[in-house]
Order: sequence, then structure tokens, then C-alpha cells
Amino acid sequence: MKPYKLAASLAVVLFSVPFAVFAQEEAEEASSPFSWSVDLTSDYVFRGASQTDESPALQAGLTWTADSGFYVGVWGSNVDFGSGGPDAELDTFIGYNTDLGDEFVNLDIMLNRYNYLGGNGSDLAYNELYTTWTFGGSVGLIATYTNDVWASSEDGWYFGLTKNFALPADYAIDVNVGKSIFDSSVARDYFDWGVSVSKAWGNFSAKLGYVGTDSDGTANFGELGDDRVVLTLSYGM
Repeated sequence: MKPYKLAASLAVVLFSVPFAVFAQEEAEEASSPFSWSVDLTSDYVFRGASQTDESPALQAGLTWTADSGFYVGVWGSNVDFGSGGPDAELDTFIGYNTDLGDEFVNLDIMLNRYNYLGGNGSDLAYNELYTTWTFGGSVGLIATYTNDVWASSEDGWYFGLTKNFALPADYAIDVNVGKSIFDSSVARDYFDWGVSVSKAWGNFSAKLGYVGTDSDGTANFGELGDDRVVLTLSYGM
């Protein structure tokens, strides 16, 4: 079944199930410095391009956050880059998150290590510095830099803009657009974009999105950069 057909079918089933089916009894728990999530997605898309050859992915992450705002964590997913490529991506990261001024502005600075396991994965690892400014809890400005994009020993930049629209009954709409900039020897500069609607039921959520890249993105990635529907089911705390 094609990914967009799988996503559409799951979405019809999911959003037709009453809220009561997903409701769970909640017990008061002591605040924990740990947060985690498990996701099932119809396609792992990173900056507009499929990382799983348009196939589903199982993903999980764990983060420890100190009262000061410093945090460390790990996140993983299966990937498919073709014959001889790695089987999994394992990101390790460290960062700092803080509210500025009257808490209208939030700053998050993170150093992420993209690690790849299996096949030629050890040759593909690289680091990226990731900065996010969030205004009013709904508008995000993203800027990233790496001096070794895709393990090419060349510079890579990414600039992104996100906007969240909170809706009644724990629905939300998210839109995003971004620009990847490379040395000309690596790839063409390209835009990616996405729009999604999500619904939360306590610790469980579902998101249905439509994502893609411009013509330069499809020139870089072929059909892996084509427009597509993506459905993601998540559970976390």
C-alpha cells in the first residue's frame, strides 16, 4: 500500500474513534526530570525528504532536563538509504532551554550528533548546532549550522519558520517552511514546507500532515523529495 493511502486509511479510523476510547485514568505523579516519547509514522521525513524510502518508521526518544534548563538526550529511528546504507539513525544531543524577559521569548540551543548504525553508517555521522527562538509559544525561528553536512566536510545551513495555531478540544494546526543552504559541491539549496493538523488525547496524539520540497529539493532527492501525506501516532510523557 502506498504511504499516502496508508496515512489516509489510518486517519479515517483514528479520528472517527470517540475520545472516550483513548481516555485513561490519571494519577498524580511526582515531577520527573525525564521525558520520553514513542512514535509510529507512515514516513520519516526530514526537511522535506524521506529517510525511510517512503516506508513507515518506529521512533523513540528520551530526554533528561535539569532545573537550570540544561538537558541531554537520545532519539532513534529506522532509516533506509538504499543498498549498503545504515539501518538506523541514533541522535545524541545536549542543550539549554530558557525563557527570556517576561517569558514571551524562549531560547533553545542544542548540539546534535547524527549517528548512523549498520552498513556504511559510521561514515555518515556529523554534528549540527541547532538554535530555536520561540515567540509567544506559537511562532518559532530556527537556525542551524554544521561544518560537515551529510559528512561531506562542507558547510551547511538551515533556516526555518514555524507557526502553531491552537484550536478547541486539543486540536492544533502547524505550518512550517525552511531553506537548506549548502556549498555548491554538496547539493542544490532548496526549500521544504509542511502543514499538519493534530489532536491530543492526554499523553496520546495523532498528526496528519502534508509535506514537500521545491523543484531543487526533488532534483537533490528524486521522488524522496516529492509531496506526500504523513500520519504520525505518538505517546509520551
